Amino acid sequence: MSAVLDTVLDAAAAVCLVVGALMSLAAAIGLVRFPDLLTRMHAGTKPQVFGLLLMLTAVALENRDPVMIPLIALGWIFQLLTVPVSAHMVGRSTYRTKHLNRTTLTQDDLQKVLNRTADGATDGATQGAAAGPPAPGQDGRRADGQQTDGSTGTR
Repeated sequence: MSAVLDTVLDAAAAVCLVVGALMSLAAAIGLVRFPDLLTRMHAGTKPQVFGLLLMLTAVALENRDPVMIPLIALGWIFQLLTVPVSAHMVGRSTYRTKHLNRTTLTQDDLQKVLNRTADGATDGATQGAAAGPPAPGQDGRRADGQQTDGSTGTR
């Protein structure tokens, strides 16, 4: 390779590395500074994935080996697949165990779903319908042990 191309690739790798490090730093600051788990979860997932992409791009630019491209792409794809799923599960368990500040929520779609589910289960129980899940008891659990109302019990 020419010296000019090497210099350009080194500069691009340096920019990707610095911006990726800043994104990761922003995620770390957000994890420490944000008030509740849901906002911390957002800070820990969004910039982290983009920062990782930039870091992996910097590694690929510095290595200059075509064999690294599929490996780096595979690592980033796994991040894209696992981070949203894990964040969703953490957020849902936070909501169900009521470890969140409801005043910071701007839209509460999950409560609407839980209310609809509870209303449907109650209607089915009063009409004697055999279809659908059993109605929840006083403790918020159905007869099969599943939690339905977001009470503090564990699943």
